[in-house]
Amino acid sequence: VQLVESGGGSVQAGGSLRLSCVASGYNPSTYCRGWFRQAPEKEREGVAGFDSDGATSYRDSVKGRFTISQDNAKKILYLQMNSLKPEDTAMYYCAAAGRGNRYDCILDTWLELLPMGYSGQGTQVTVS
Repeated sequence: VQLVESGGGSVQAGGSLRLSCVASGYNPSTYCRGWFRQAPEKEREGVAGFDSDGATSYRDSVKGRFTISQDNAKKILYLQMNSLKPEDTAMYYCAAAGRGNRYDCILDTWLELLPMGYSGQGTQVTVS
């Protein structure tokens, strides 16, 4: 099982980045899948996610700015991030965990399930 993120970088406030995550070795559509982030000395935060029906959820602070999407055939998960703010600076990880139902896919619940799922090595996003 492998998840590989890419697309991070350094941008100025107001800029955009598109993160990608390629999955291999399992069927991600049976899990809750999405993105979480962690900044130094801060707790991990769920950012955006999909359940197995394709319903999306977003952290309040990114609603209207971030968009999660996926290419099921290619097992690629995307996170389009617009209007970036310095507080978005963090390491961003894609992950798959939970059973894909709407309860497991509530972002806070999904975070608790991560140790039993899969996640990548992360990609750094820095906004100045």
